[in-house]
Amino acid sequence: MARGKPVILAPVCAANLHAQRVDVGRAERALQKRQRPLVLWFTGLSGAGKSTIANLVDGQLCALGYHSYLIDGDNVRFGLNRDLGFTDLDRAENIRRVAEVAKLMLDAGLIVLTASISPFRQERAMARNLFSEGEFVEVFVDTPLEVAEQRDVKGLYRKARRGELANFTGIDSPYETPDAPELHIQTPDCTPQQACDTVIAHIAAGLSMRAAAFDDPSRVLRSTAR
Repeated sequence: MARGKPVILAPVCAANLHAQRVDVGRAERALQKRQRPLVLWFTGLSGAGKSTIANLVDGQLCALGYHSYLIDGDNVRFGLNRDLGFTDLDRAENIRRVAEVAKLMLDAGLIVLTASISPFRQERAMARNLFSEGEFVEVFVDTPLEVAEQRDVKGLYRKARRGELANFTGIDSPYETPDAPELHIQTPDCTPQQACDTVIAHIAAGLSMRAAAFDDPSRVLRSTAR
């Protein structure tokens, strides 16, 4: 798939569609949940530890009393994205759908975590552009290919090396490393729990400000309104 300008996927009838106004929006839902919505976008090779770390972060957020939801890249392929394969075009569509679902969940006032390889910079940029400044936190779970292969708990790298899996990231399909992620976690240097703690520490100030903001609810309405 050629890289360059972002791919715009829109229905043929888009010109005839109009957004429907709703009375209960993001600001009201954020106020109800006493938090400001956020997207944590975990990206990295298969076996890097994205799902493990994201799951720990989700659990920690829940323990702290926040409303969060984890969209796992493997799980969405059992339902929403079960019609997609692993060509470059299918991967781009996979990420577009995940990003749009994340946006809906953010509009619902949730802290959203996504864990998917999302190998291409262009599609990650597309996802980022759906959100306002400060709403999107890219977390690069950086694991060397040889380490990911050693882990290979699903046996996918072995299958790819034998030619049984086509378009496998890191083997015969590229992974384009993030240029400037908000968080860069090098997993050989830390445990999954330490990585989780790093993520929580990165967003902790924002979480504290979210709690404090409710002393003046109008501030929340102003800051989350779109």
